[in-house]
Amino acid sequence: MKILAIALLAAVSLSGQDPLEIVRHSTERDWTDFESRKDYLYQQHREFREYNKDGSVGSRRSETKEIVIVAGRPFQRLIARDDQPLADKETRREQQKFDREVSGWQHESPADRVKAEKERAEDRKFVREAPDAFVFHLLGVESVSGQPAWVIQAEPKPGYRPVEARARLFTKVRAKVWIEQATYHWVKMDAEALDALTFGFGLLRVAPGGTLHFEQVKVNGEIWLPSSALIHGDARLALIKKLRAEIDIRYSGYRKFQSDSRLVETREN
Repeated sequence: MKILAIALLAAVSLSGQDPLEIVRHSTERDWTDFESRKDYLYQQHREFREYNKDGSVGSRRSETKEIVIVAGRPFQRLIARDDQPLADKETRREQQKFDREVSGWQHESPADRVKAEKERAEDRKFVREAPDAFVFHLLGVESVSGQPAWVIQAEPKPGYRPVEARARLFTKVRAKVWIEQATYHWVKMDAEALDALTFGFGLLRVAPGGTLHFEQVKVNGEIWLPSSALIHGDARLALIKKLRAEIDIRYSGYRKFQSDSRLVETREN
C-alpha cells in the first residue's frame, strides 16, 4: 500500500506538467549558469583515454587547469600535466601568459566588453531551437544534488529543419535531461549519438553510439556549477586515425574570489 501511495503522489505531481513548456522555459537561461560562475575559482581536470581493441586502456594523458572568472570572463592557467606539477620554467611561462590575458582584459574598452558578451549570446543562440527540434516525454522526478528535477526524454523530431547551423546537432542525438524544478537549470544530461558527430573543423568525428554525460552540483546551496562531463565512443581523428576514446572532465575546488582583490592572490603554485 505504501508503494502504491508513493506512486499515486508522483503521478499527481506530474499531472498537468507539459515537458515542452518545461524545456522551453529552461532554454531561456544559460544552462551552464556561466554568469553565476563569475568571481569563482575552480580547477578543471581533463583526461583523455585511448582504448585498445580488447578494452584495456592503451594510453592516457591529462591536464589540470586553474580557472578564475572575473566579470563573466574566464582566465586559466595550466598547473599540472599527467597529474604532475609543471617544471618551474613552464610554470613561469604559464604565469606570463595568464598575466597577458588579464592585462588585455583590464585594458578593454566598454564597447569591447559589450561586443564580447553579444558574441557569447550569439554562440548559444542555437540552444533556443531545442524545443522545436525534439519530441519530449516527461518520465518522472528524481533528486540531483539533493534537489528535485524533472526527468525528460528527448527524441529528434521527424522533419525538423535547423535554422542555426549548430542546431544540426539536434537531429543526430537523443537525450535524457534532468531539469531542476526551482530554477529550470539543466543539472544533468545523458545523450547518445544517432549519427556521426563532427567537431573541431571536421578533425574529430564521433561514430553513432557515442555517449555524453554531463552533470552539475549545487554549490554553497545557491548556484549550480559543472561537476563532470564524460564523452565516450569510437572516433576518427583528422579523418584518418580510428580509435576508441574517452574524455573525462572533472571540476573541483569551487571557492569565491573577490573581484576587487588582486588577481595575484589566486595564483599559487
